[in-house]
Amino acid sequence: MTRSVIAALNGAWESELVAAVEATAGYTVARRCADLPDLLAAAAAGYGQVGLVSADLRALDRPALHELASHGVEVAGVVAPGDDMGERRLRQLGLTVVLRADLASHEIDDALDSLASRASSVVDEVLIPTADLDEPETIVAAKVIAVWGPTGAPGRSTVALNLAAELARSATTLLVDCDTYGSSVAQSLGLLDEAPGVAAAARAADQGTLDLAALARIAPEVVPGLRVLTGIPRAERWTELRAPSVAHLLTVARQLSRFVVIDCGFAIEDDEELSYDTLAPRRNAATLTALESADDLLVVGAADPIGLQRLVRAVQDLAAVPSPTPRIVVNRVRASAVGSRPERRIADALGRFAGMEDITYLPWDQVSLDGAMFAGKSLAEFAPQSDLRRAIASLTTSYAVSAPEQRRRRSRR
Repeated sequence: MTRSVIAALNGAWESELVAAVEATAGYTVARRCADLPDLLAAAAAGYGQVGLVSADLRALDRPALHELASHGVEVAGVVAPGDDMGERRLRQLGLTVVLRADLASHEIDDALDSLASRASSVVDEVLIPTADLDEPETIVAAKVIAVWGPTGAPGRSTVALNLAAELARSATTLLVDCDTYGSSVAQSLGLLDEAPGVAAAARAADQGTLDLAALARIAPEVVPGLRVLTGIPRAERWTELRAPSVAHLLTVARQLSRFVVIDCGFAIEDDEELSYDTLAPRRNAATLTALESADDLLVVGAADPIGLQRLVRAVQDLAAVPSPTPRIVVNRVRASAVGSRPERRIADALGRFAGMEDITYLPWDQVSLDGAMFAGKSLAEFAPQSDLRRAIASLTTSYAVSAPEQRRRRSRR
């Protein structure tokens, strides 16, 4: 069966490559596109099953490749012989098959067949070896921990920041602020909120230039062992954090640090269900992608009647979102909000009405939090003997002594 190809190629070798594709046994060129918008339109119209793009194609980025994939188009890159930089860029954009423009027809046939089967070993025989791209030989993946909670400011950022600070005492840690509604990590640590941060990392991921060195430059080390990727300074910039870009960012982050802690926004509503344009940017894409990519999930709720009710509903809402099995953290525990013996009362209520067990409780300590915020420090630096700091430090025990495990994940229903 012959498969149709749509191509958007800029090189002087474009005509020769198209002729070589036409001479293959299993492929025919259905459309030669002038630019990326023309290619996307052809994909949307169903003209092709395979797409060919050159490294210098104007506006080619990760979201564009994601859009092509959404139309069922499998994409391969094409570079001129010896174009190592073009090869690197296309691979960093996520393309597993990159052809040289001088390949013979039978080699193109084999490579495009391997694209369909995702057999990269076949591709490596006709492409520049990936070892030439200076990639590390052995990579130990980090454990990614998402910190999420319902609306009402239950203390997600406080838990995420201080959890990351505690983990950094035993291993390298990266704190990522992915809250697109109200990022606050930069302010909490006394950093400039105009710093490039996660928006710059997402742009680099879009353009295929985000590697370990680039991420290390964007995420400075604020204390020994702790790097921080600050959030977007204004909520209206949420469009810069698209799902493919955030997913790639977290993939690179796994290679930079032993632990990655993500401060997530509260909303997990899937925008695609509310819009006819399923390719448009999604308001909650950063949070949904973080939850899906995480190995572990802490759900933070406030220890008051309203906060606990929101916590119960939030955990129920998670059942419809791909995410790890949640670990419940009840924050700001105090007798004045729920009565005497607050931990016992909260445990009884959550156990009876929501079946929640193994709850972690964090005591109310506004004085220490205010002081740490004013100083731009974590609790480990500002109030190391406080009960709140000790309670958050206890959360790290299960992470610091164990290697990443197979994720237990809920699928979308």
